[in-house]
Amino acid sequence: MIGSLNGELVSKAIDELIVDVGGVGYRVAIPLSTYEAMPAEGETARVVTYLHVRAEELTLYGFATTRERRLFETLITVSGIGPRLALHVLSRLTPERFVTAVRRQDLATLTGISGVGKKTAERMVLELKDKVADLAESEVDEEPIELTTEGEDAVKALIALGIRRSAAERAVQHTLNDHPDAEAPEITRHALTTINE
Repeated sequence: MIGSLNGELVSKAIDELIVDVGGVGYRVAIPLSTYEAMPAEGETARVVTYLHVRAEELTLYGFATTRERRLFETLITVSGIGPRLALHVLSRLTPERFVTAVRRQDLATLTGISGVGKKTAERMVLELKDKVADLAESEVDEEPIELTTEGEDAVKALIALGIRRSAAERAVQHTLNDHPDAEAPEITRHALTTINE
C-alpha cells in the first residue's frame, strides 16, 4: 500500500498530479482542494494517498490532508459511490460542509453535486450519519454556493488560473445572477473582470 508520496511535483492539473519520487513519476488523481494546496511545479510536494485496486487496474488517489483521505475512504463505503464520484464530492464540498449536510440531512446540498441523485444522497445520509462526526474540525453554518454545470466548469477554470475556490465561486455566482444562461467560457471571462475590479 502506498500511503503517501514526497517528491518533485513534475506537473499539476485540476484533476491530477505527477510526482517524481526517486526517478519514478507517480500519476495521482486529486480533488480541487488538493490542487489548490499544492506548490508550484518543480517544487517538493507531499501527497497523502489511497491506492485503489480493481481487477487489473491500479489507481492512485491523492489528498492534501489525512482528513480528506479519511472522508474519501468513508465515502466509498457507501453503496453506489465509487472513487471517481467520491473525488467529485470532495471537489465540490469541504469536509466541514459535507459533514454538516449529512448531519442536517440536507439533500438539496448533496444533490447539488453533479452525479449525486436523490437516492444516492439519501444513502449518504443513512449510511454516514454515524460515521462522519470526527471527519470535520467543526461544523460551519455557511451554505455552499449552488452552481450550474457551466458554473462549476467556470470555477475550475478560475482555480486553474490561481484564484482561490471561495473567491471563484462568489465571482461565478455573481456572474450567473446577471447571465443565467451563459456558457462556461463567457462565465469565466465575466467572473475574471469581477475579481480584478
